[in-house]
Amino acid sequence: MPKYDLEDRTAKFGLEVIKFVRGLPKNYLTSPILSQLIRSATSIGANYSEADDAESNKDSIHKLGICKKEARETKHWLRMIAETEPPSKPKARTLWQEAKELNLIFNSIIIKLKNKVI
Repeated sequence: MPKYDLEDRTAKFGLEVIKFVRGLPKNYLTSPILSQLIRSATSIGANYSEADDAESNKDSIHKLGICKKEARETKHWLRMIAETEPPSKPKARTLWQEAKELNLIFNSIIIKLKNKVI
């Protein structure tokens, strides 16, 4: 079974969101949404890097919880931009699916860490 590199996956996701945003029009409706989208999407990888180097199990769980919340927030902003800019819907859906998968992965890791016997 292949080993998945979450650090790489979360970084690629953040970069994909940045590329997506570059292609969208900037106006009074989209600008605030796009700013929030970039912040939440790139925060996932940044917080995962911190979780990977956490000093304790508790610290890891906390950082992974932030990753999970940021992935969920990213789904929200993708939904908002898809409705604000209808031509963006197909790519937004693809990115939304990846954010959903990341959210589920982080949830699973958190559950395993919480059940870990120390």
